Amino acid sequence: MSVRDTIIEKLSASFAPAHLEVIDESNKHFGHAGWREGGETHFRVRIATRHFDGKARIAQHRDIMSVLDAELKGRVHALAIEVLPPEGPFTLPDRV
Repeated sequence: MSVRDTIIEKLSASFAPAHLEVIDESNKHFGHAGWREGGETHFRVRIATRHFDGKARIAQHRDIMSVLDAELKGRVHALAIEVLPPEGPFTLPDRV
């Protein structure tokens, strides 16, 4: 199973998200620290779930990182996390 598929499986089982995207951004980091041949080192997670209702952003990120502890200690070098509202829209506004 790919690292991406493992991340999807673990986050889906733990948080029952209304929306989940796991994007392998390893190709954007070629030559940077943590990059490895074959990719699967840098990921972006976009997740919308009621599990995070009322939690501070730091607590949301800690929950995700706890679920993905083995991956973060292994092959995954970087993880960008975007928590979206569970009712949508499932995009974040452009940042300046």
